[in-house]
Amino acid sequence: MMVMQQAGDNGMTSKITAVQQMFSSCSGALVTSITMTPLDVVKIRLQSQRQPLSRGQQFIYCNGLMEHMCTCTNGINGKPMPWFSKPGHFSGTIDAFIKITRTEGLRSLWSGLPPTLVMAVPATVIYFTSYEQLKSLLKHKPWDHNDLWKPMVAGMVARVWAATVISPLELVRTQLQSSNFSYSMIGGFIKNEVSQSGLASLWRGLGPTLFRDVPFSGIYWFGYEAIKARILMKKMSTDIEFHETLISGATAGSIAAICTLPFDVIKTHRQITFGLHFPGCPKTNVSSSTWSLIKQLYRSQGFQSLFAGLVPRLVKVAPACAIMISSYEYSKKIFLKRNEKLSKNYKAS
Repeated sequence: MMVMQQAGDNGMTSKITAVQQMFSSCSGALVTSITMTPLDVVKIRLQSQRQPLSRGQQFIYCNGLMEHMCTCTNGINGKPMPWFSKPGHFSGTIDAFIKITRTEGLRSLWSGLPPTLVMAVPATVIYFTSYEQLKSLLKHKPWDHNDLWKPMVAGMVARVWAATVISPLELVRTQLQSSNFSYSMIGGFIKNEVSQSGLASLWRGLGPTLFRDVPFSGIYWFGYEAIKARILMKKMSTDIEFHETLISGATAGSIAAICTLPFDVIKTHRQITFGLHFPGCPKTNVSSSTWSLIKQLYRSQGFQSLFAGLVPRLVKVAPACAIMISSYEYSKKIFLKRNEKLSKNYKAS
């Protein structure tokens, strides 16, 4: 039987189904991606303007939901110049928005989005739906401050599950992009990978991902549900407004981002190191071991190096979390009202 989500504490029987939760998370993922992608496209264009990307060089692309390691493929097989290396003379962020839109068209601000949505949407759907289902199984009470360990546990377990399911797809996507494979070669790549390194090789890189994302999820959901519980208690209500979810999501996301920034720094270094194994990349003595990287950064650059890039991370994470959770909660509310209406009509008949 499909597990349902209880709406409130007043004995109401209105619930939303797991399928409705999936649609809600899917809508949230689309809204977040559409909203946040232009910011990262402009950021990458500005960075490539200051320091042009060379063939084989790695860079990180984010659509607001997931980060992806991409490889610069300029000049391969005579292909046209990709979006991230197109020339431009921008004086700043606003100037880049205007000039890119004017010369390349509005759609160029969403360059690179379609391939990442292939994984970002299913990953988000799995993550949010699993979180809601686990929270429901644990019988979480949204107005009870003593119940906050339940969303924290649910968020961490859901993140492990979602990341584990998506990890093989991320590995395949990275290899496709970095090695210029065609889609017809995917089967051969997977077969060769498994035969040479075993089935577990398809989850290569999962450890560093979980090292950052699981603590982030635990802290985020604990913070979000704590803020939400305080709002509900203050209002003496079970309904939270759209602007309240925006503030709650941004605040919880910022706290989680600050607490897990060292994990993000390490993951970024690991991604860059992984990219240096591809042909055409310069060799480096940067360690690929997580703990070796921590010690290496601490010894060479000090404790502050583990918190490098705090402001850019907050600028990216806070609005993404706010948009995602508010869109998600809004969609759930629409489904809830629809179910209540159907229930009343059914009883009336």
